[in-house]
Amino acid sequence: MNRILALDFGRARIGAAISDELQLLAHPLETIPANEQALSRVTEIVRDKKIDHVVTGIPRRMNGQIGVAATEVLEFVEKLRAILPCPVVTWDERLTTAAAHRALRDAGKKTRQTRGYIDQVAAQMILQSYLDSRAAKAAFKSDQ
Repeated sequence: MNRILALDFGRARIGAAISDELQLLAHPLETIPANEQALSRVTEIVRDKKIDHVVTGIPRRMNGQIGVAATEVLEFVEKLRAILPCPVVTWDERLTTAAAHRALRDAGKKTRQTRGYIDQVAAQMILQSYLDSRAAKAAFKSDQ
């Protein structure tokens, strides 16, 4: 199986995480500056890592609605869909950045130390949630 790439889009940085070849575990990959080269860098990763599909976190509001941040992500997703040779799917990422901060703080990392890494951890959490959901659906289908 080919790997899955996850992106945590932000105005300044885009966190990237990648699955293992079995599509079971998510690993931090890199932090991409959110500038005019971001799309080409994502395209490079997709090509070089032979990505099956891309999962992009959508930061919905707690009530499930789409706000300004989610609209910006959806615009980025449309740009990705226009240039990537693989599918791009969206995934609810509510609270992943907060959870990533908490996980790194619990590991003894200070906020200043984690600035370049936090987005990768958030992308890893998005991807792991997505992978776990797929595994649960597959297990449910096999139980039927």
